[in-house]
Amino acid sequence: TLSSWATSSVEEVTSTGPGIRFFQLYMYKNRNVVIQLVRRAESAGFKAIVLTVDTPRLGWREADIKNRFTLPPFLTFKNFEGLDFGKMDKTNDSGLASYVAGQIDQSLTWKDLKWLQTITKLPILLQGVLTAGDTRIAIEFGAAGIIVSNHGARQLDYVPATIMALEEVVRAARGRVPVFVDDGVYHGKDVFRALALGASGIFIGRPVLFSLAAKGEAGVKKVLQTLCGEFKLTMERCGCCSLKEITRDHIVTELDPLRNRFRF
Repeated sequence: TLSSWATSSVEEVTSTGPGIRFFQLYMYKNRNVVIQLVRRAESAGFKAIVLTVDTPRLGWREADIKNRFTLPPFLTFKNFEGLDFGKMDKTNDSGLASYVAGQIDQSLTWKDLKWLQTITKLPILLQGVLTAGDTRIAIEFGAAGIIVSNHGARQLDYVPATIMALEEVVRAARGRVPVFVDDGVYHGKDVFRALALGASGIFIGRPVLFSLAAKGEAGVKKVLQTLCGEFKLTMERCGCCSLKEITRDHIVTELDPLRNRFRF
């Protein structure tokens, strides 16, 4: 998934070779910007739009405030070049927070999902869903998929871990749309647990980011190979010869004693 705030454009990413790519999108105040970004993602061959719905306002990020975070001068939001979208200026607190407040539409509602469907034929997945109620509403409004995410736990302290919220979302979806999980995947065992709880797939963020920063392309390859190796070993130790054999019976969660007691 390529962030709309990435420092590489959709065209640059596409030029690197084949692959299945999703384009992550926020709902911006300037709807013309949204339209142009979606059009470019379509033209670049992206397969889906991922609308992030848990960030109408940025969370209280104390490190960003303390460090007066802003982009270094040698980096830019490449997808916004040529658009009337302003820039991230230095401030007395977080330049990112000020930038987001000026650009993101804080009045985001379910109707905006319907509007987005009128400007693209690409499937739209909602990222940032953690509850059964929101899952049901999202499906009613035409979401093609759900990504269980807590935004790296940076939006709200004490937010549930994605692995804890996953099963509730899967049950609410009832197979009508695929459910993916983002955040909290650092080991092959995490992949196994997510699949056992009903996830259709996994998104990996920080391990790839950190390995890229440390060792470049070779670091990313090493991380992916390690995750695959750990995942395969976990499957073997659990007696699973294929993905279809990974079931809910292979894991125990903290809520299982309550479920068994009250049968829910």
